[in-house]
Amino acid sequence: MTPSFPRAEVVIDLDAVRHNVALLTERASGAALMTVVKADAYGHGALPVARAALEAGATWLGACSLDEALELRRAGITARLFSWLDMPDVDFAPGIEADVDLAASSIGELRRIADAARRVGARARVHLKIDTGLSRNGCPPPLWAELVEAAAAEPLIEVVGVWSHLACADEPGHASVDLQAKRFDEAYEAARAAGLDPMRHLANSAALLTRPDLHFDLVRPGIATYGLNPVPTGEDLRPAMTFRSSVVLTKRVPAGESVSYGHSWTADRDTTLALVPCGYADGVPRVLSGRLDVWLGGRRRPVAGRVCMDQLVVDCGDTEPELGAEVVLFGAGAGGAPTAREWADKLGTIDYEVVTSMYRPRVRRRYLGDRS
Repeated sequence: MTPSFPRAEVVIDLDAVRHNVALLTERASGAALMTVVKADAYGHGALPVARAALEAGATWLGACSLDEALELRRAGITARLFSWLDMPDVDFAPGIEADVDLAASSIGELRRIADAARRVGARARVHLKIDTGLSRNGCPPPLWAELVEAAAAEPLIEVVGVWSHLACADEPGHASVDLQAKRFDEAYEAARAAGLDPMRHLANSAALLTRPDLHFDLVRPGIATYGLNPVPTGEDLRPAMTFRSSVVLTKRVPAGESVSYGHSWTADRDTTLALVPCGYADGVPRVLSGRLDVWLGGRRRPVAGRVCMDQLVVDCGDTEPELGAEVVLFGAGAGGAPTAREWADKLGTIDYEVVTSMYRPRVRRRYLGDRS
């Protein structure tokens, strides 16, 4: 069989996803586990990840938008689905018909859900969100009593949960975590006083791994599902994504020869260059020019010169790689290979952004361990 050399490819290891979900389920202190698959599962592919997560012990799936949740329903996912952020003109009726749990952060949002439920002729499952200090989505505390009372009085609303989101859980010991936990407890008690009996969920990946007291009834790991740890806990999480390309051309150049636009790199010795056919159009940030290594031929090798739109050049010294040789731009880090976290540190961002950015038209996606 002729080998298939990728121009630009992300390889998603679904067995790594299963391993991570099983580990997180074990750490959840008996709470149910919601795997967050928003943004196409952080660039990993929502449907394959959803199936793998459910196989490994997750019982809920979390999506940002109703469209994301409905896409999973249409693909045959029957597990509990939760969506929490949509535009003001979204029609909640298809979500109610598809048995998707919805979030409400305001009276207006609650009323739009109730109106949709009346049109459908079914009760809507709703999670009321309290803003405990992230100051993003969520009901401000002064308006919370009005929201829970309105929800309790609406016959077509079934209040399934009370929830919030932590701002600094990835900084263990940050004072805001305890403050948010206190505000969350107060909000929950107010909901109970209004006659509601909701479940509680607050913990993201970081809180799942560091604050078992905040696990409550349900935990919502996102990034840890994909093997990237937001806190230095030493857990055996396995990165699921590898970004790879291959060598399409090699050439020998003499000392003093410069490479790529602007001639920002000049060979200080005779060397072999390898051309790799992916660049910033494929997710390799141009700002990493001069700071990027790849894994090629069993060792790290530096990228020579600027990253271009469609290609980059690797300095291979006296080694001449074969055409089609694998080039790993980031992955699990085996043997010292580059990782998404390394990219993030160099870019001044977080690895969430790195992996989520890999959903691009020219980057093909391939799965390992797909049991569907």
